[in-house]
Amino acid sequence: MPSFDVIIIGAGAAGLMCALTAGQRGRRVLVLDHAEVAAEKIRISGGGRCNFTNLYCGAGNFLSANPHFCRSALALYSQHDFIALVERHGIAWHEKTLGQLFCNDSAQDIIDMLLDECARGGVEVRLATPVTTVRRGESGFELATASGVFMSERLVCATGGPSIPAIGASGYAYALAAQFGLKVVTPRPGLVPLVFSPALKAALAGLSGVAVDAEVRCGSAHFREALLFTHRGLSGPAILQISSYWPPGQTLSSISRPTPTCWRCCARNARVIPASRPPAPSPACCLAASRSAWPNTPTARKLISPSCPMRNCARWPSASHTGR
Repeated sequence: MPSFDVIIIGAGAAGLMCALTAGQRGRRVLVLDHAEVAAEKIRISGGGRCNFTNLYCGAGNFLSANPHFCRSALALYSQHDFIALVERHGIAWHEKTLGQLFCNDSAQDIIDMLLDECARGGVEVRLATPVTTVRRGESGFELATASGVFMSERLVCATGGPSIPAIGASGYAYALAAQFGLKVVTPRPGLVPLVFSPALKAALAGLSGVAVDAEVRCGSAHFREALLFTHRGLSGPAILQISSYWPPGQTLSSISRPTPTCWRCCARNARVIPASRPPAPSPACCLAASRSAWPNTPTARKLISPSCPMRNCARWPSASHTGR
């Protein structure tokens, strides 16, 4: 039976970083993944150009029940260390808004970099190799796969969460943690778009594709970035960020910049709920412009005209709705 110092389940960003670090420290490392290609989430990130880090990344940017972990992790390896690695591989990059760094060419550059670093550390990567069972024995872990049984002294599970199942994501890590009696913080969606109720979706269908600069607030949390109307609801950096702070039923508001007009949550008219969450017991959110109960055409145009070309403002639905 092949034996390794470390077996890592998951050939994504975290798994490959763990593997290359251990391999370059002299450990015998095996990476197993059920997917046919490595790092699929990296490939689709940043619109295919991979937003690989942020210049202003700090412990305060992370949500965690153990904030000390974030501090110690970033003290050992910061964004500047990763930028140096990217530059050693000759990958051209550029900064966008708020310190976000993207590849000039393709996210594949980052994937190739990680795989090259794994190869430099002698890491063995086996794709299309799902793990069927994991057992802990006296001398370590035994992992059964369709390609045989592998053994290791240490086991790392880096399979991520269940987001984007279309590319193979699943809740495997939660099941494995339960198998070994590890405590799991109740999972909840984060960095997700919000979807409209059917009525609001129909009313605002004409705005799909329109983006505005906005400050989105939920409680004490607030983010000022782009807000994007989609064919399903709201997305864009501001919405993705605030979704991690939004408990179902709490008020969510957005102030369009540069005007101070506020889009308030009005439970009587329609709801906005995260795509991966079940409907909340109480209505969660809707948009109302200015003082009206529902955005009529003139008010809606006034709301978005400072941030959008008039050709986009004209796409706001012409039919008004009182929602009494």
